[in-house]
Amino acid sequence: MTRFIGGLLRACAGCGAALLVTSAMAAIAPQTVRDLAFGESDAKIAAIDALTTSGDPKALSLLQALLDGNVQTVGEDQVLLIEGDSGTDLLTGKTVSPLPANRDDIVVNNRVRRELGMALAALKLSSPERATRLEAAKVLQNDADEDTLPLISKALAKESDSEIKELLSLTQAAIELSSKDKATRVAAIRELAESSNPTTKTLLLGVLEQKGDSYVEPDPEVRSEANKSLRAVESRLATGEMIGRIFSGISLGSILLLAALGLAITYGLMGVINMAHGELIMIGAYATYVVQNLFRRYAPGAFDAYLVCAVPVAFAASGLVGMALERSVIRFLYGRPLETLLATWGISLILMQTVRTIFGAQNVQVENPSWMSGGFVAMTGIVLPWSRIVIIGFAALVLLLIWLLLTRTRLGLFVRAVTQNRAMASCTGVPTKRVDTLAFGLGSGLAGLAGCALSQIGNVGPDLGQSYIVDSFMVVVLGGVGQLAGTVYAALGLGIVDKILEAWSGAVLAKIAVLVFIIFFIQKRPQGLFALKGRIAEGG
Repeated sequence: MTRFIGGLLRACAGCGAALLVTSAMAAIAPQTVRDLAFGESDAKIAAIDALTTSGDPKALSLLQALLDGNVQTVGEDQVLLIEGDSGTDLLTGKTVSPLPANRDDIVVNNRVRRELGMALAALKLSSPERATRLEAAKVLQNDADEDTLPLISKALAKESDSEIKELLSLTQAAIELSSKDKATRVAAIRELAESSNPTTKTLLLGVLEQKGDSYVEPDPEVRSEANKSLRAVESRLATGEMIGRIFSGISLGSILLLAALGLAITYGLMGVINMAHGELIMIGAYATYVVQNLFRRYAPGAFDAYLVCAVPVAFAASGLVGMALERSVIRFLYGRPLETLLATWGISLILMQTVRTIFGAQNVQVENPSWMSGGFVAMTGIVLPWSRIVIIGFAALVLLLIWLLLTRTRLGLFVRAVTQNRAMASCTGVPTKRVDTLAFGLGSGLAGLAGCALSQIGNVGPDLGQSYIVDSFMVVVLGGVGQLAGTVYAALGLGIVDKILEAWSGAVLAKIAVLVFIIFFIQKRPQGLFALKGRIAEGG
């Protein structure tokens, strides 16, 4: 009994589906079906165009079936839509089962196939799925013609997605630019003036193109409008490029700031030229790598949270190494800058070789959490990566915490006192040696935070810190030794200037120009952008 009821339900469902297909296809004009099945290429294309411009939702399934080879003919009397072991006669709407053995495939040459692809793309613009509409808009951007213009205009009026809307607008304008009607061409050119897509410039340059002694566009009024629109588009593109460069400069500046903050504290407090600062950055990056692997192995479901845990681990790892260095080596070399420089340089080599021994000489990859993937589209062609945005915010947060530490805590008061006058601070009971150790650990921990941030924008290797040690010293010297505000201004300023110069002269020449500027600046103002104030600072 159960089997009987199940079979009855399946039979009813099959009949219902057949009735739906029958009613759907029966509404298509028989002559259109005949042209698709038996006509020559021109007749087939005309039928495809008729189905496309009709806006009939049933056209999509029919044209897709034709492209997939599921529409076949039997003699000259039947056009079957094949569905499994049965079919539907598109001329009569009747179900045909079993299928006749003498079925023939419909000839679809490359020309017809191209038209089918364009028609399907135009019809898919009304799909509820964004991915389907986006793919259709991309297909139409390359090969759309005037026949698809009504569907594009209709889809454009309904579309709410900005990316798809811009693609459709460009496609519509490109079609209208080839119109024989002057007013249509002028209207399309004026509409393009509002675009910020680089493709717009190519379209307008095509209007102004000159072949021999004549222009592609013969009408001088249309060319004049194209010139106006081109200037507007170029201005907007230049603004977008400048926004991108400034963002890249701020991003680079935030990285330099993270790398230089710790150095500003240790160099400003103790006058120690710590050549191992770059390796402390490297230790923070490898600590992040280790935390990532632990999460991947033991808590894969919480992988996106690994970076939150890696931040304190990177700070602690680099901070402890820094404190150990200060206690064991640097403490005995205060007031001897050359020996300190050589000793810390040797320590940097030891740290690099230690990391090579533990992790290998090859770079390791640290994966971004999912919430740092992708980017924010500021405008067409300008994508601001979330990883860079997060690093900029992270640098701002670290800067705020350091400012609070130095201005609102007892340790910060001691650090500022020792920085300004070590002897006087010692006479008032400040434990200068303990402050030295804690301050060096703090500066080293900040280097670890820089390494944690750098791991999110590139590979991690034993030589990671070497790329930033020179830039870090330049930031500290330019900003003014011991000056937090100067470090901020110098880092952001150098980052922005470097990226702007890089766009004009290349990365190498930009770096040389920045270095030459700093040399001349320090010659004129040795104390940097900001100098310590007061009689003690001025008197030495």
